[in-house]
This record gives sequence, C-alpha cells and structure tokens, in this order.
Amino acid sequence: MDLNQPAEENYANPKTCFFHVLFKAGSLAFYILSTLFFDSFVIIFVVTVLLAALDFWVVKNVSGRILVGLRWWNEINDLGESVWKFECLDQESLARMNKKDSWLFWWTLYITAVAWIVLGIFSLIRFQADYLLVVGVCLTLSVANIVGFTKCRKDAKKQIQQFATQTLASRFSSTLQSAFTVV
Repeated sequence: MDLNQPAEENYANPKTCFFHVLFKAGSLAFYILSTLFFDSFVIIFVVTVLLAALDFWVVKNVSGRILVGLRWWNEINDLGESVWKFECLDQESLARMNKKDSWLFWWTLYITAVAWIVLGIFSLIRFQADYLLVVGVCLTLSVANIVGFTKCRKDAKKQIQQFATQTLASRFSSTLQSAFTVV
C-alpha cells in the first residue's frame, strides 16, 4: 500500500446519511414485508404513508440542507399563485460539500422513486388498486422531493454562473482600468 496515496474520502455527515437512507428503506421494507405480517390494508396504508411522509420531511428539511446544501419550499402568494422558493449555500460552501454525501443523497432520491414505480407496476399486474393507492402517495412524495431539489440545484448552478460572470467582469474591468491609469 502506497502511503503517499490520499485516503479515500469518507462521509462527512454519517448520521445524516444514515437517517436519509433509514426512512426510505423503512417505508419500502414495511410496504414489501407488511403483507407477511398484517391482513389489514388500513394498517399497511397508514404506517407506509407515515414512514414515507417522515422520509419526505427528513429529506426536504434536514438531509437536503446538510448533505447537498439545498433547501426548497413552495408558497402561495397573495394572488393565489404557487411560487417556488430556493435556497442554497454560498459558492465557497457548495464547493466544499462532501462528494460522497452528495452522491448518496442524489442516488437514493432517484432509486427510491424507481422502487416505488416498480412496486406500482406489480400492484397493477396483481390488480390491487388499493395497494396502488399506497404506492401512488409514496411515489408522489418521492417525486416532489426530486422535482424540488432538481429545480433548486438548477437555481444554484445559475447563481454560481452569475457570480462567476460578475467576478470575471469586475476583474476584467479593474484590470482594464489599471492598465489605462498606468499610462
């Protein structure tokens, strides 16, 4: 083993990563395994949706902010229109975000939605409309986070580009001014 080789990057926020994955895995595992233990659709529906709602809240309000530095919400303005609001860390902080944390955040976000889609297809094949309702609610919560964070990430990239453009323009103008003041 080469001692000069840099150590592999670890998770910067292992507890946040754990809970980010826990609620996703919990809702999926409960839904999949619940038919083995419960005959009541109501129990399966309530517990699965509750776990998916907890996952939605944790991702939207905790792990999204800590793991990728993004936060989003939706407001209704005075005219009754839906307005998306986005927040992101400053450019320096975003550049210092842990790549493993970010990778885990985005991949689990997408994989969870794909898993709910697959479970929905199984419910359709088995003609279980009631279980399709559970999958639909959970998929909606998962897709809402995907849409919110994707829009937030695009907004953050736009802010970074604007910052870079402004910085380059100001440096260019100051360089140009200093060149003419010397003469």
